[in-house]
Amino acid sequence: MTTMQVAVGDLNKKGFLAHFDDWNPDLAIALAAAEGLTLTAGHWSVIRFLRDYYATNEMSPNPRLVVKAVNTEISPHVPFNRRDLETLFPHGGCKQACRIAGLPDYFCHGC
Repeated sequence: MTTMQVAVGDLNKKGFLAHFDDWNPDLAIALAAAEGLTLTAGHWSVIRFLRDYYATNEMSPNPRLVVKAVNTEISPHVPFNRRDLETLFPHGGCKQACRIAGLPDYFCHGC
């Protein structure tokens, strides 16, 4: 899927997905590509955590919780911190990660 295949009604003015359940990995790849990112295993760890957390709690986690949750999965020997999260998602850190993960923008207030 490319960003051209994403219907205009699927994204709001800020580029967030309108409906959480419309997300899929191909859409994440397209959204990331539109922002100049190629998703790595580290990106996918953050995206999976965000989606799982939102599906369970109906809100986004704060960046500290994201960093803590994916720390050993991303870097088992070197601590993963907020700066590393912002390196993975350089155009907004956790907020950019939420956008690519398909979370609604009004739930990304803590990022």
